[in-house]
Amino acid sequence: MRVLNCTFLIIILLLSTSIAYADNVHTELSVYKNQQCGCCNKWITHLENSGFHIDTHDLDAPEVNALKNKVKNISQYLSCHTGVYQDKYIFEGHIPAKFITQFLSETPEGALGLAVPGMPVGSPGMEVDNKFSPYDILLIKDNGTDEVYAHIDNYEEQF
Repeated sequence: MRVLNCTFLIIILLLSTSIAYADNVHTELSVYKNQQCGCCNKWITHLENSGFHIDTHDLDAPEVNALKNKVKNISQYLSCHTGVYQDKYIFEGHIPAKFITQFLSETPEGALGLAVPGMPVGSPGMEVDNKFSPYDILLIKDNGTDEVYAHIDNYEEQF
């Protein structure tokens, strides 16, 4: 009986380690931003607090714009920073970490990434007092179209 309990415990530990590893597989992002941008730093902190590992690239404004212009199909979604996952997916703007995690674990076919155009008040990194403006997270498709991936009605839905 004791051997059975020990075997069961080992199996549980191995499974929990595998699950924890699987949850962290998709958490490294490169973030390109203007070196002067404070809200970008707050967004990066939000991601780090949610378990992401961030490789930050502080650039001058012209360099950021040149980088963004090289990425296909994102010109209409531009925000102040761009996150990139494995040179495969882009995350433009103040996207809550939980939606990036969801996207990476269940990536829709034909997806290029997610975007929150503009800088909605109350989104991660754009907190101002208790103010909040509802906003959409858009799914950017590699054919140049988009659709609403998620609609955020209140502050709490972001976490």
